[in-house]
Amino acid sequence: MWRVNVLFFLILCAFTLIIVRLFYWQILSGDALRQQAYDQYNLELTLPAQRGQIKFSDNAPLVMNEPSYLVYAQPKEINSKEQFSRLIAPILSLDEQSVFSDISAEGRVWVPLAKKVDSAAVDTLQQLHELGLGFEPMSKRYYPEASMAAQLTGFVGSDQYGNDKGYFGLEGFYDRELRGKDGYIQAEKDVNGAPIPIEGETRIEAENGSTLTLSIDRTIQRIVESRLSDGVAAYGAKSGSVVIMDPSTGGILAMASYPSYDPLNYDAFDKSLYVNPVVADAYEPGSTFKVLVMSAAINEHVVTPETIMDENGPVQVGPYLIRTWNNQYHGPQTMTQIIQNSSNVGMVFVENKLGRDKMLQYIHSFGIGALTNIDLQDEATPLLRSDSDWKDIDLATASFGQGIAVTPLQMVRAVSVIANGGWLMEPHVVQSIIDSRGRMIDIPPKRIRQVVSKETTDFMKAIMINAVDNGEAKFAKPKGYTIAGKTGTAQIPVAGHYDATKTIASFIGFAPADHPLFVMLVTINQPTSSQWGSETAAPLFFTIAHDIFMYKGIPPQP
Repeated sequence: MWRVNVLFFLILCAFTLIIVRLFYWQILSGDALRQQAYDQYNLELTLPAQRGQIKFSDNAPLVMNEPSYLVYAQPKEINSKEQFSRLIAPILSLDEQSVFSDISAEGRVWVPLAKKVDSAAVDTLQQLHELGLGFEPMSKRYYPEASMAAQLTGFVGSDQYGNDKGYFGLEGFYDRELRGKDGYIQAEKDVNGAPIPIEGETRIEAENGSTLTLSIDRTIQRIVESRLSDGVAAYGAKSGSVVIMDPSTGGILAMASYPSYDPLNYDAFDKSLYVNPVVADAYEPGSTFKVLVMSAAINEHVVTPETIMDENGPVQVGPYLIRTWNNQYHGPQTMTQIIQNSSNVGMVFVENKLGRDKMLQYIHSFGIGALTNIDLQDEATPLLRSDSDWKDIDLATASFGQGIAVTPLQMVRAVSVIANGGWLMEPHVVQSIIDSRGRMIDIPPKRIRQVVSKETTDFMKAIMINAVDNGEAKFAKPKGYTIAGKTGTAQIPVAGHYDATKTIASFIGFAPADHPLFVMLVTINQPTSSQWGSETAAPLFFTIAHDIFMYKGIPPQP
């Protein structure tokens, strides 16, 4: 009887093992085994999609494609693998032994050798008449304007599988739309791996990527980049940036930073240059922030442009003493004169009139501390302290733009509220997308909220026009034009304290002031010729503004 039990047990164990093995093959490894079976009988070749173009607002190309090729080998058709490797490798700048190893590997019927090979190299390869050598057209990025707007566009690199992938800027944000959808060729193969002609082939054509049309004006972008690089050199600065926005639509007309990089040879540059400072770098705005606080106070009717305060000396805030930037005091001052003279003491007066809750409400309402949602991949925002953590000294220093951080884009968007009648806009770079079938998708302007009234913006325009006409930078203003603006000079915090020798100089403004076509912010990082915005950023602003007036055919008024 025990023999029967042992035999039954052995049969049961064998049956269990068979069931487990079948479960493994059918369930756990089913997909992989089916793929292996498919690969044994089918040959598949990818047809890369052509990446979409990026165009300026006038449809001139900013980023396009030039002819290039995927070069591949079909080992089953090669007569001499040694000769093939010896001839092909030098032309493609490949290691001869690596090529030989790849094409000699058992079971390989198709071997990609190099991507994005230019036409000249392909012509040379074709003259060899080597069997088993093939070519498939593919796209390769080409920049007709060289490195223009590099930090805006980003670049195309490779992902972990060697496929094209957009990084940073527009290439990163719109990677899915730009890259399109690859096609493929599929055919059955024989036991030696050769295609079976009688069976034919399945060919699915690639769907090319969409084309992006930008709000960027090619001429203004060229003006900005030329003037900015000259300005950074002339002022002995570490870096600088300019951003110009249409206040009525939120469309970016120009955006540039210096130094920059070449997107075609991005790997030859320091990686820190890839990130766009206009949307990612935080700085303290200094006195340019005063126009936002003054707007809030006028909108809440706690001051008017004619309200008088007595600027007779420093003001005490807790244990701290707030002084004017030049330690000079002018006695009775209107709110218009406070902005004109850029009085820190006067702004503490305004902040006290506005009150803690309203001050914080307007900081948030102007979009400070929040992403703008611009269509660029690398946007970031400095975080504000929580409302409960603001102390009296924090509110006081924020009233004149210290102890609070913004990005250049956040600042230009906030001042656009004053330029456009009170609305906070969502900034954008792309104004339309055209897909591979020719269908156009327009991206309309987007209003976020009304921050201040039209009446308030009219008051603030007059105040900012006066600041330009009678402030420290009046010497640089182009004659015959009405420009609203404000200078800023902010010390840079280093290791918990401010370094008096290192500043970020800035100027923000809009023009023509009665019907603004653009809002522009110029920032100069650590200028050495002068630390003041009135002597560095403001002249650069006015030079660019004058160039734009000439380009737009706006004559000076007598």
